[in-house]
Amino acid sequence: MPAPPDRELVAALAGLATEARRPEHAAIDLLPTLELARLMNAEDRTVADAVAARLPEIAAAVDAIAERAARGGRLVYVGAGTAGRLGVLDASECPPTFGTDPGQVLAVIAGGSAATTAAVENAEDDREAAVADLDALGLTAADAVVAVSASGRTPYALAAVEHARALGALTVGLANNPGSALAAAAEHGIEVVTGPELLAGSTRLKAGTAQKLVLNMVSTLTMVRLGKTYGNLMVDVRATNEKLRARARRITALATDAELPDADAALDATGGRVKDAVLLLLAGVDAPAAAALLARHGGRLRDALRDALREAPDGAAES
Repeated sequence: MPAPPDRELVAALAGLATEARRPEHAAIDLLPTLELARLMNAEDRTVADAVAARLPEIAAAVDAIAERAARGGRLVYVGAGTAGRLGVLDASECPPTFGTDPGQVLAVIAGGSAATTAAVENAEDDREAAVADLDALGLTAADAVVAVSASGRTPYALAAVEHARALGALTVGLANNPGSALAAAAEHGIEVVTGPELLAGSTRLKAGTAQKLVLNMVSTLTMVRLGKTYGNLMVDVRATNEKLRARARRITALATDAELPDADAALDATGGRVKDAVLLLLAGVDAPAAAALLARHGGRLRDALRDALREAPDGAAES
């Protein structure tokens, strides 16, 4: 027979907004499906406002992460359960979307890779595993760690932040309850308070949605700050399949106002690299010169283009 739950833990959970029960939802199983859908949708609409209330903290964290990343540091997401899976999802999307190296944005989930598709419930309590998992990455003071926990008290996430901070790494704690231990332990605390869930305690719902929105911001805005975009165009996209090759073609045309055949020719000349192709079309340089310009400016297309056009007699402006 399993041991009874720790009384202190039961009391701690009872005080969390994310664990609270909404009395008005006590009979939702009796509602028609359409009414249930409307009710859930109404709950979901509150999430964006909860994120909006924390935008200053999110922006400060992004600037700090981007500063580390610009010097070669890595972004590491840490979490258990849904929070960990969302970190894995966000990290895995960075290479195709932003052309990042596979080791530049990483995710560590309690219980290891098996936990991405199956619950490993006890793993979230393993503080020693969090330390070992970060050590396995060779975490250093150059890196940034974003730990995520709806409750803000998950031992795995807390231990990760404490260990990362002891190593001198930048730390961000994202939680969904006010006054959380996780936010307090991190250099940058972000508490997106989403309140009780439609199903009491099911934090994969509003809390998980809020986490996804914030992680979208963290990765996307960090990449914007690093020059991985040109305006709102994904000029570092990796054209690794037909859809992405078509997207690269369209992005090149949009960035330069070029006809599609000209965009195709520029992409062919640069091995499918959109930034290089844009330089060919807007600055009239060849592929080696485009690559050199981008290397000189740390991959920032806007700066490379400004450099290439600086001596233009008509003072040509950027597209």
